[in-house]
Amino acid sequence: MRTLSAIFTIQLVLAVLVPPAYASILPSVLPQGSMPQRVHKSPGVSSVTADYIMIEKSKRRLTLMAKGQILKVYSISLGRSPVGKKIMLGDERTPEGIYKIDYRLDNSRYHRALHISYPSENDRKYAKKLDVSPGGDIMIHGIGKAKKKLEGLHLLFDWTNGCVAVTDQEIEEIWQATPVGTVVNIIP
Repeated sequence: MRTLSAIFTIQLVLAVLVPPAYASILPSVLPQGSMPQRVHKSPGVSSVTADYIMIEKSKRRLTLMAKGQILKVYSISLGRSPVGKKIMLGDERTPEGIYKIDYRLDNSRYHRALHISYPSENDRKYAKKLDVSPGGDIMIHGIGKAKKKLEGLHLLFDWTNGCVAVTDQEIEEIWQATPVGTVVNIIP
């Protein structure tokens, strides 16, 4: 009971001290066993073009930005082994570093997908040093054909092979706002 009381006290203090414009970028504090909630800053992203995507792995959060302003924040799922940077094919990790959206798939197995330019030259060099393949096919995608299995469970666990997953509706919004060339910064 004290834990719940402390959590609610922290949330109350943050609500009073943090301006409403920045409240949506704070990490959510949930009691253990609570269902995660989708965090959204504003509706109607599609009218603006994003120039930057920040992916915070530890917070399971994707933030779309344009000219330094937050457009929208999404809760995400990652690779099954999310801690640490991707090193090789099959490690089920989501990479860390600065990449770009280098192409788009409008009919992906996971609805729509934005391909991230992993592996970078540094990723390739590191993998070569370890004598392993760095892997590839890292994308931001929806749920698609996995929807029947994941409906309502999408955010409860990390289920991809290293990609970043959102719902089909959310990938539609991100797809509309994100052209090829958009910078993607993935941090721990």
